[in-house]
Amino acid sequence: MSNYLTVTVPVTGKDNKTRYRRVGAAFYNREGSKAHMSLKLDFPVGATEFVLFEPRANDNADDDVTD
Repeated sequence: MSNYLTVTVPVTGKDNKTRYRRVGAAFYNREGSKAHMSLKLDFPVGATEFVLFEPRANDNADDDVTD
């Protein structure tokens, strides 16, 4: 299990398929911390919905779209 989750936002393409664009990472905080996770965004995001995934084994930070 990874110590972080990939943060994405859903994006609907012209083909009506939903893809997920990477916008940051969420990290688990230490045991006993007041907050369970910390969210670090790559840039300011005006999104109303975030979707978190465990990273794939071949997850490349430069690859910002997930099918």
